[in-house]
Amino acid sequence: MDQKFKQEALDYHQYPKPGKLTITPTKRMATQRDLSLAYSPGVAAPCLEIQRDPSLASKYTARGNLVAVISNGTAVLGLGNIGPLAGKPVMEGKAVLFKKFAGIDVFDIEVDATDPDHFCNVVAALEPTFGGINLEDIKAPECFEIEKNLQSRMNIPVFHDDQHGTAIVVTAALVNALRIQNKKLEDVKLVTSGAGAAAMACVDLMVGMGVKVENVTLTDIDGVVWKGRDPNMPENMARYAKETNARKLQEVMKDADIFLGLSAAGVLKAEYVEHMAEKPIILALANPEPEITPDEVKKVRSDAIIATGRSDYPNQVNNVLCFPFIFRGALDVGAKEINLEMQHAAVYALAKLATLEANEAVIAAYGGAAPSFGSEYILPKPFDPRLILEIAPAVAKAAMDSGVATQPIEDFQAYKDHLQEFVFRSSQVMQPVFEAVRRQPELKKIVFSEGENDRVLRAIQTLVNDNLAKPYVIGNKERIQAKIKSLGLSLKVDEHVGVFEPNRDDPLLKSLEEPYKNLVQRQGIPPSLAYEQLYRRKSVMAAMLLREGHVDVSLIGGYGEWYRHYKYLKKIIPKRPDVKKFYTISALIQSNVVLFVGDAYLHLHPSASDIAELTLLAAEAVSKFGLPPRAALLSYSSFGTARSGSVEKMREALAIIKEKNPSLEIDGEMQGDAALSPIVRGRLVDDSPLTGNANLLIMPCLDSASIGLSLSRVVGDALQIGPITLGATKPLHILTESTTARGIVNLAMIAIKQSL
Repeated sequence: MDQKFKQEALDYHQYPKPGKLTITPTKRMATQRDLSLAYSPGVAAPCLEIQRDPSLASKYTARGNLVAVISNGTAVLGLGNIGPLAGKPVMEGKAVLFKKFAGIDVFDIEVDATDPDHFCNVVAALEPTFGGINLEDIKAPECFEIEKNLQSRMNIPVFHDDQHGTAIVVTAALVNALRIQNKKLEDVKLVTSGAGAAAMACVDLMVGMGVKVENVTLTDIDGVVWKGRDPNMPENMARYAKETNARKLQEVMKDADIFLGLSAAGVLKAEYVEHMAEKPIILALANPEPEITPDEVKKVRSDAIIATGRSDYPNQVNNVLCFPFIFRGALDVGAKEINLEMQHAAVYALAKLATLEANEAVIAAYGGAAPSFGSEYILPKPFDPRLILEIAPAVAKAAMDSGVATQPIEDFQAYKDHLQEFVFRSSQVMQPVFEAVRRQPELKKIVFSEGENDRVLRAIQTLVNDNLAKPYVIGNKERIQAKIKSLGLSLKVDEHVGVFEPNRDDPLLKSLEEPYKNLVQRQGIPPSLAYEQLYRRKSVMAAMLLREGHVDVSLIGGYGEWYRHYKYLKKIIPKRPDVKKFYTISALIQSNVVLFVGDAYLHLHPSASDIAELTLLAAEAVSKFGLPPRAALLSYSSFGTARSGSVEKMREALAIIKEKNPSLEIDGEMQGDAALSPIVRGRLVDDSPLTGNANLLIMPCLDSASIGLSLSRVVGDALQIGPITLGATKPLHILTESTTARGIVNLAMIAIKQSL
């Protein structure tokens, strides 16, 4: 970890509030009556009900959706035994993954206890608080003893993710790799490098699903695990100890079908791979560097399928593919444990998902490229929207079928419909966009008009660090260099970021003069003024660089009034031939919801046809994020309660939209609460085609859109992405003065994706 990245990580954890978690009330507490219901005397009612029937705890408290991530810090990531306090950032990180991917609340608990009995006594005493226990980063062999002890004492799921989460994902990868290689579990020969907690859990699960014990050979840091090597060998290892004279990994790799590595970088040599069986499977999972890289394997075995733990190679084995969704299914049926049947169900559900045909939403989640089952796609990716929809129901059903569910689900279709609310949670909205950009064969050129802006330069640093674009800026090179130095950035002018200095001696910029003059001379701007505007107004220059094809993307503005920049944009960048006007939408991202709002920047009093055109363009834009658009036309009236001109305009717009796109999920006119609450909407009408919460809110005028957007940013603490310009033939967007550096990165990614 270099010093710069280290400081960024420290800042990330410190600002704007220390840590990665907070607690938010789920009930209103605005009046004395609210307090009376929340605490004394009202709280006595659920207390007595739970005393009468303990199963009601999940009905009246958060216990049914609350998991503890618990560690003693004895085996933290690649850091080792750093202790419980130093391990707390990791546990908080695991907690936010539960929340972001599956909506599960988590308390991270760091226990200062290395003695297994002491640790178990502490954890077991916490059972009344939680619906499940996720053990994390506990060293072997104590982790085996601790998990077994707690599972026998507690009537809620106790799951050591380092063991079983890894095992489930690895085995799912193996199931699919074997299918491609046309091999069967019961026939294959397996060799491991590593015999720790994760490796042994993988082997045990594979054996439980069909691999024969006699076909398994373990190796670890001391070589082959052979009978008699150690009289005190742990029972789970001794089960696989072999009668053999082989002592080194190299000696047991001949004719092996599968290599499973959970050990150290570089352990597996290319010459070992050469002697493996036909169509071998290599699971090289050491982090951050695998036992062997895919490139090294391919040099000697083109018939191999390779998986690693890294995201920059195909077939990443990542525990986040399973643990949030396993707990989701277990909690939703009140499971007493996560048993083998549930783990097997998770394996097959995860494996099946990689074989399913991708729909439009999934293609968008994969950056616009449809994933295709094969040797480089044996596992879905962590942001696949179908993970929770496939794994959680499979786990829940297995819990019910195996008799460990205390709250069986009666209507599974209704349950699956409920899980849809977790799909594409706000943290995942930008992920498909970034994925599409990372897949580009070559970096796109992006120009920023305000090259001396602090936020722009910080954003460019991110683009360069993550190799996302080839950035250019407009400005004075010396001032830009000084600004980079004062901000402590590592950017180098001309090497990392190109600079266009407004200079009439620059041949490239001079080539823009005639095209710009021709564009504006019939709009009251004489040639002399046109040339002056080109060199004096950076927004004009950035837009012209895009129009003439010198860059692929342009982001202008960031200083001054947004609309002033727009006035130049609309003269330079043509509209799409199928639209009459430009429009904007803005995304508002909160902890558990994303909303798109249009139009808060243009058209003071849009007509019904304007509203219709905006809505259709906005729905198209929303779908490119992988989200099915659900549009609501907003007003002060709901479904005919008023007859003013504004209300009639929204009704007329609805009729136009339905005629042009009958399949779009849309309704109106309605007030904001009806748009965001199907319960409120259902009280007003019972025939609305709009399902769930609307995610695209179309306002009747600029006033309402702008006010709503600004209030949401402040009161709702929402992150804004945008405004995103709609209707242009080329990807150009305008920054506001409040756009953060991260917001600039997001808008840049959206623009680059549009250019692909």
